[in-house]
This record gives sequence, C-alpha cells and structure tokens, in this order.
Amino acid sequence: MALLVRTSSDRAAAWRTALHRAAPDLDIRLWPECGDPAEITALLTWKAPPDLAQRFPNLRVVFSEGAGVDQFLSLDLPDPVSLVRIVDPALTGMMVEYGTWATLALHRQIPAYRRAQAAHEWARLPHTLARDRRIGVLGLGVLGRALLERLHQFGFDCAGWSRGAHALDGVTCFAGAEALQPFLARTDILVCLLPLTDETRGILCTAHFNAMPRGAGLVNCGRGGHLVEPDLLDALASGQLSHAILDVTAREPLPADHPFWDHPGVTLTPHVASDTTPASAAAQVIENLHRLQRGETPTGLVDRRRGY
Repeated sequence: MALLVRTSSDRAAAWRTALHRAAPDLDIRLWPECGDPAEITALLTWKAPPDLAQRFPNLRVVFSEGAGVDQFLSLDLPDPVSLVRIVDPALTGMMVEYGTWATLALHRQIPAYRRAQAAHEWARLPHTLARDRRIGVLGLGVLGRALLERLHQFGFDCAGWSRGAHALDGVTCFAGAEALQPFLARTDILVCLLPLTDETRGILCTAHFNAMPRGAGLVNCGRGGHLVEPDLLDALASGQLSHAILDVTAREPLPADHPFWDHPGVTLTPHVASDTTPASAAAQVIENLHRLQRGETPTGLVDRRRGY
C-alpha cells in the first residue's frame, strides 16, 4: 500500500513529515515521483488529474486536502474508491475564528467606520446589542455548528439552515427549501458555509438577498460558486445589502479588473478563512487508512450523490 501526496512542493514536504511521524512504516510518495502506479492505493490532494482511475488502477481512497470536495465530483471515480474530506479540529478552529471576526466586524459596523476614516469623518453610528442582532448560518455541518456555538456565546440571536433537520442548543434551526425564505427573513447577517452542490450553486442571489431585511450583511466563506456576483453588486448599489465580506470568489485569483477590488461595500480575503494543517490533520488520514483496512467507514466519507 502506498499513499501519494499531490500538492504544492512545500506542503507536500510538510505532509510527508507529519504522515511519517504518525505512521513511520507507511510508503509515502510525493507527486510526480509516483513509482509503480499500480502500487498507489491512496491519494491525498486538493486537485486530482482527470484520468485518476486509469492512471492508478488499484486506487481505493482519495483524501481531499481540505473540507471541500466539489472539485472531485466531476471525476469518474469507480464506486469502490472512497472520497474522504478532512475533518480536523485545527481547520474548524480557523474557520470559527474567521466567521467570528467577520460577523463581529459587520455587527460593530467596522466597514462603515473604515469608509468614514477614509473620508476623514468622525462619524458615530448607533449601536445594536448582540441580543438584537440576528445571525444566520447557511450550512449545519461541522463548520457551521462550531461557528454557531461560538456566536451564541456572544449573545447573538442565532439561527441555522440546512437541507436536513438539526437541533442545536440556543440555535433556531430551519430545514428544507420551504424554510429558506423564513430563515432569510429573520437574518441580519448571513454567513454561508454550505458545500457547493447543484442545489446550492447560486444560492446567494437577488431573490434571496431581497428576502433578507434591508441593509443586511453577507459573509461568504463557502465557495465562490454560491454567489451570483452581479446580483451582489446590484444589492449593494440598492442598499438591500450594506456590506459583503468575501473569502471566496468565482475565479481565484480574482482578475485585476474585477469590480470587487475597489468596491467600498466589499471586503476581500484570498481564500484564507481556513486551511488544513498537515501536522494536525495527518492523524486523521492515518486513522482513516486503518479504518478502510478494517472494512470500517472512514471519518469524513463523502456521499458523492449528495456532493458532501
């Protein structure tokens, strides 16, 4: 059994060190030095070559280097090949940090104060207490639940929406397509943490922005494909949305002539909300290899029909 790591050279070296520390006897290979392709049974990568199954005929598992897996769903993987995403406390912690920062920035009107500073205006804005600010998180997976738990501690009025039913202490949970409009109607700050699927692509659009209270804020740290970018520009121009904090965009890197760069209603970060740390995540990869060898279900197994 050999595990092939296909990522950037610096990250590949970090993965090899962490994986070797967790499993000294594991055969670890770094792309493009694959050796005999027939010996590769596991692949760890963020983006896989399109001829994956043909290139590695004995492949049994593909580990996504991050929490997202939409980039793998178009691959024609045979049914026996498991697709597994990273579920790592360090990755979750970073996303909670980012989501908390972005939510607090919108809650305390930091973008408006930044604009006032640029205009040399000493402008005091009215305060809203946390208990009167309604936060809504799209997606109640590991990341969404962890963020809501943290935001609840600040005293925010928290709600979450997902396709299936959930129950979280201190959080109003909405489920299913019919509950999306009521969820949006009570959301002053919307945070998107959904997986990208056919059902969620373009979910951040005019119809859903208009369902929110006027002047609401948006945080997208899911995928760029969730957002209909012209609709966001229209919502900002009309005042339906007051500000958007975007960690992901449809094209990355964002083109130099894109209107988001200089838009006063947009704060950009370059897809850095969360990142997998090999030193922390290697243990999960090794444990999942052992689970697969024992015929058990790995942690983070993706249902390819659902897309997450």
